[in-house]
This record gives sequence, structure tokens and C-alpha cells, in this order.
Amino acid sequence: MAGAMTPSIGVNEAALADYLARELDLKGGMTVTPISGGQSNPTFFVTSGDRSLVLRKQPEGRLQKGAHAVDREFRVLSALTNTDVPVPRPLTYCDDPSVLGTPFYVMERIDGRVFHDASLPDLSPAERRGVYLSMAKAMAKLHAVRPENIGLSDYGSPGNYFERQVSRWGRQWRESALTGMPEIDQLERWLFDNMPDDDGAVSIAHGDFRLGNLIFDRDSTRVAGILDWELSTLGHPLADLGFCCMAWRTTPAEYGGIRDLDMAGLGIPTRTEFVDEYYRHATPTAPLEPFHEAFALFRFAVIFVGIAERSKQGNAVGDRAAELEHLAPAFARRGLEITG
Repeated sequence: MAGAMTPSIGVNEAALADYLARELDLKGGMTVTPISGGQSNPTFFVTSGDRSLVLRKQPEGRLQKGAHAVDREFRVLSALTNTDVPVPRPLTYCDDPSVLGTPFYVMERIDGRVFHDASLPDLSPAERRGVYLSMAKAMAKLHAVRPENIGLSDYGSPGNYFERQVSRWGRQWRESALTGMPEIDQLERWLFDNMPDDDGAVSIAHGDFRLGNLIFDRDSTRVAGILDWELSTLGHPLADLGFCCMAWRTTPAEYGGIRDLDMAGLGIPTRTEFVDEYYRHATPTAPLEPFHEAFALFRFAVIFVGIAERSKQGNAVGDRAAELEHLAPAFARRGLEITG
């Protein structure tokens, strides 16, 4: 067995093997492989015999309050397991720091395809269209679940979701050590000045619902699993829909958007077609407004600020974290474009 690896990105395989032997009766040889590409909680494939698992752990170092809440991920996955929302089955959660240094959980690995390039270069036009429309349907399926029916009535604070969220992310931005991004300040002011009335809609909001956080079947465009629930909470369904629409608002150079691509030639639905597909399958929901998309871009701008800060501290997960700082003001500018 290997010893401890770099704390922020690795695991002590011997300690993990001992823990999984106790909790899941996992015996025999074990391999642990880091999954690259993430910017948040370190994630690993774990293989032992015929068992294929995934481990997600909290990173080391100073963390912002409420961030990297792997316990919440485990809870929401456990609650959704017996619904028709496609999620990997969670198996065990550990908050004992003597095992891997930080809290972690283990879930079953879904065999499928993950697409990190939103242009889907290896698919046919028909498959590209199917993937995007399946994404809209999977989101609508999630939002149709009533939190109180699966033990999640206290998973967040219902009501005034957008007001609380703009305040939260604005506070996180102002507490950052990074400066010189007036676009974020300007967009925050616009959001407060154009806050919609609370319509009482409450759903399980994923918080990071995008193509790269979905697993698709090997042989179809059906969504087989929704991943990365770190930012999930009780919220407004239009927060997820607005967030998912960022792909159409940003370019490939801006964290892999699809703006300016030949979407008709590629077979990718237009933003309007995508939104219409969501509403065809959603429970009654208010129309998507510029506010919802501008808010999504504001929030992701602040997320990029956090990634840049973790990079400067030396505990960011992604190899490219230091390169992403410029995307914070870029996303805020995209949000300001929507405001007119």
C-alpha cells in the first residue's frame, strides 16, 4: 500500500483500505486514482476486486464557511436514491480526521460518459441535440421532487432565495483578498436593484447543474447520474435553469461555453429550445428572466474568485486554477450584457 500523498490532492491508501474493509467489507487489493479536472472537492476512483467506487473528500487548508460540505452531498444523494432522479448510490460517510485528514464519503461508480467539452466533438448532430435535451429533462425531474417528501425540508431556508443568495455571494466577494474587479460590484448592485418578488417556489437546487456534472449512458443520450452536489440547497428552480444557460452566454475560451459556435450545424439546441424543453417537463414554474441568468453569472464570477484564492494558498484542486482568475471579471461582464 502507498503511504500518504500530497495532503491537498491525495489520500493515505493504507488508512482508506482499513476503513473500507470495516465499513463496506472491501477486501483484497485496492487502487486509488485521482480524477483530474475538478476545481472543488478532490475526487478519486477506488477499485477493489469487482467493486468500482468514487471517493470525494474535503480539501485541506483554510476553507470559506460552508464551502466543500461533503456531508451535505452525502445527505442529498442518500435522500434522492429512492426517487427517479438519477444519482450515484452513496455508501458511507466519514468525518473522522484520523482516516484521511478531512471528511469524505464513498459512493458507487456509474459506468457512463462524462462530457467536459460542451461542443461534444465526438458526437453526431442528433446525439448532441439528444444530450442537451436530456439535460433539460433531468433538471426538470430534479425540481419536481418535493423536499419534504424525502426528508429534506430543512436542507436550506425556503423563501427569499435570490435575495439571500445575492447577499451571500456578495459578502463572499467582499471578504476576498482579491481586488480590481469593478464589474462584480456593478453586477451585484444591479441584482439588488432588480430583485424579483418572491413567488414561493422551492425545490432542491443543485447549484452547479451543467454538462460536465452529468453522466450519460454509454449507448444513449439518457442522463444516468447527476454529480457534484456540493452547492445544493433548498432554492428556486430558476437558479439552476439560469445557471445552465450560462453555456449559451459564454465562449469556449470562457470555461468552455458554446457562444459563437455554429450550433445549428453542430445540432446543439438554441438556448430558447433548451429552455422550452425544460418547461415541457417541469412542474409549473415562472418564466426565466434576465435576472436569473445575470445572477448565475455573478455567482460563478465569485466562485472563480474563490478558486483563485485557493490557488494562491496552494490548496486548489485543479491544475489550471491559477489561470482562472481572469474569468471572474469576464463572467461579471457577461452578466452585465444581459442587464442591457
